[in-house]
Amino acid sequence: MLQKIILGSYTKRDSKGIYSVELDTEKKELTHLISIIEEDNPTFLDKSNQHVIYSVSKDGSLGGVASYKKETDGRFTFLNRITEEGAPPCYVAVDEERQLVYGANYHKGVITSYQIKSDGSLSLSDRIEHKGSGPHENQTSPHAHYSDLTPDNRLVACDLGNDTVYTYDVSTEGKLTEVAQFSAEPGVGPRHMVFHPNNQVAYLFGELSSEVIVLSYSPETGAFTQQQVISTLPDSYSEFNGGAAIRISKDGKFLYASNRGHNSLVVYNVSEDGLTLSLIQHISVEGDFPRDFDITPDQQFVCVANQNTDNLTLFERDDISGKLTLLQKDFYAPEIVCITFN
Repeated sequence: MLQKIILGSYTKRDSKGIYSVELDTEKKELTHLISIIEEDNPTFLDKSNQHVIYSVSKDGSLGGVASYKKETDGRFTFLNRITEEGAPPCYVAVDEERQLVYGANYHKGVITSYQIKSDGSLSLSDRIEHKGSGPHENQTSPHAHYSDLTPDNRLVACDLGNDTVYTYDVSTEGKLTEVAQFSAEPGVGPRHMVFHPNNQVAYLFGELSSEVIVLSYSPETGAFTQQQVISTLPDSYSEFNGGAAIRISKDGKFLYASNRGHNSLVVYNVSEDGLTLSLIQHISVEGDFPRDFDITPDQQFVCVANQNTDNLTLFERDDISGKLTLLQKDFYAPEIVCITFN
């Protein structure tokens, strides 16, 4: 069986934009890297059920979100681009139920929402600007890094710059109303978040502290409460590290996170109630700066994007122990920083 993977990238060196690659699940290898969309710095993307890719986009001095529709012949047609002066977002997510797209802009500390039109193109709906700062040198201003849905269809936004996680109610038109805030410890740098399948626990990755913060979630109020903090690094490691991506297995038994610097994936066992993590494994990603990774839909493999060494790494995943085993480490893919399974 061939599993299609869509890849987002920087375009500072050799990359042309958005690529696809195939995972041969029988041979257990990656193959057939193809450029599918030429776009400037499409560093993050998501796709809709209507076969439209929504991507971070840079257009000269402008930044925003672009939309591309997949045609019956497999090629992609450009629909539109919503931009404003300055740097583009770093995260986009599709809301199928309300037909919205969300963006998080690191450089501006801004959360945006867009309405999806009938043809798949976008129009701006709302724009929220965060305020505040933190003690770390990378926290001189707000840095929104993530905006995606809670299990009960609120929007949660992580801001690395002010150590805050925001919860918003969302109208059918995409208007955002803040209902709760969670304040992480100063200097944590909230980057990304995933929810446990029980919908009552979330795992927040602190980029600057290299920690996972376990949070209980209240559907009644949209509020988060801290339950546990655990490092993503071995005790013996003291050099630079920046936390990056975080994923959870579909059964909720294992949590995975990537370390840029230590250049590893860390694997945790998740307690039955989701509230406690315990270390299982650190494994090298066989590359430099693992900006993103994901678990295949069948849960059998993990694919890692190493930004600085232009390679994808493939692991096989044991669904009983949660542990990873290296399969492939030298598959060329230029400047890849986002992995999405098609």
